[in-house]
Amino acid sequence: MKISLNKKNKLTGIITIEINKDDYEQNVNDVLKRYSKTAKIPGFRKGFVPIGLVKKQYGNAVKVDEINKLLDSSLKKYIQDEKLDILGGPIPHMDNDINWDSEIINFDFEIGYTPEFKINLKPKKPILKYEVKADKKMVDGQIKNIQSQYGKLISKPKVENNSEITANFNCATDEINNSSMFKTESLKPSFLKRIIGLKVGNELTEIGSKIFKENYELSRNLKIELEKAKKFKSEVSIKIEEINEREMADLDQDLFDKVFGKNSVKSVTEMKSKLSEDFVKQFQNQVDQKLMNDTVEYLIESTKINLPSEFLIKWMKLSSENKISIDEAKSEYEKSEKGMKYQLIESKIIIDNDLQVNFEDLKSFTTDLIKNQMLQYGQAIPDEKEVDGIVARVMSNKDEIKRLTEQLTSTRILNFFKDNFNYKTKKVSYDEYIKDAYPS
Repeated sequence: MKISLNKKNKLTGIITIEINKDDYEQNVNDVLKRYSKTAKIPGFRKGFVPIGLVKKQYGNAVKVDEINKLLDSSLKKYIQDEKLDILGGPIPHMDNDINWDSEIINFDFEIGYTPEFKINLKPKKPILKYEVKADKKMVDGQIKNIQSQYGKLISKPKVENNSEITANFNCATDEINNSSMFKTESLKPSFLKRIIGLKVGNELTEIGSKIFKENYELSRNLKIELEKAKKFKSEVSIKIEEINEREMADLDQDLFDKVFGKNSVKSVTEMKSKLSEDFVKQFQNQVDQKLMNDTVEYLIESTKINLPSEFLIKWMKLSSENKISIDEAKSEYEKSEKGMKYQLIESKIIIDNDLQVNFEDLKSFTTDLIKNQMLQYGQAIPDEKEVDGIVARVMSNKDEIKRLTEQLTSTRILNFFKDNFNYKTKKVSYDEYIKDAYPS
């Protein structure tokens, strides 16, 4: 057997494999002998079928099968031994005209090379790297929410501007009959005027769309889908069952301990500082994802990568699970071209900067994730042996291994970008960030 490579250009080449009869004949004979011992042919006892008859009936099929096995293993070994950096996989050359009875048979396989390219981490116009800070309005609002959450409910005789009302919502035409609690501040001004001063047991009716300021409140209280709430025009009967006013909790040590843990926070100033830190942590994932998206988009647009497009279109056509036309393959290629380019960019960054994930890295990463999740939900961290057992169970799942590897790889690439990319830092409040980063 002989294997040779003809590099047509920088992007494609042809691997030619010359197979001689001696390369596969022994394997074919061995298979046919096994067939003769197991074949069931009328007129012959099992195990006594003449080899000539077996060869006549199965010979060509066995020969083709053994040659294909030899081609597959030889191709893989050659690509590995020659360290060929290819995209997709080898595809049979369309001009192959095979005479299976020939003493020597030549097979041509087309390959597409991974292109060489350079990555520029220093764009002329720096990408914005947002730092989101919690503003006074946001922190003060959260403090009020905490005071309300841990406050006391005091029963009231009639509805006032700051009441919390439990009412029964009834709409026979839409089969709605359920009780729910809402705050007067969530009501539309016109409906709020109607309900102020009412007492427990009082009842009024209103068109559903005229009750609450927001559609999601109507959806929650009527227990209907949000899409239905957006178009809800039926008349609803609202019967008041309970009226309460929430007395805000005092900003004292008892409240601090309930919210943050024993003696973790000892003053309103410390509370504000802790809430600000928590807000920033909540924003960070969103900010990091935008930074990643903006950086990836820049890299795809600015990195010149010449893909062997014609080869890849043919490869996608042949490797598709469903039979598709060359035009359909071309359409699929155009949809996935950007993704292919970024995969090459990402791979180059990982290899050039030694960001690969090994087993010990993954184990350590998984251990930290599990411990952080336990702390987040207020669970005590078990001893190392028990943690190791949890990690082992997680890492015995192939899907989890894949997910965690992708997560750790993404984290390493993002950190690499932060350390090496040309960014311009912009400090903003959360509202400013949303307005600036996602303009409508």
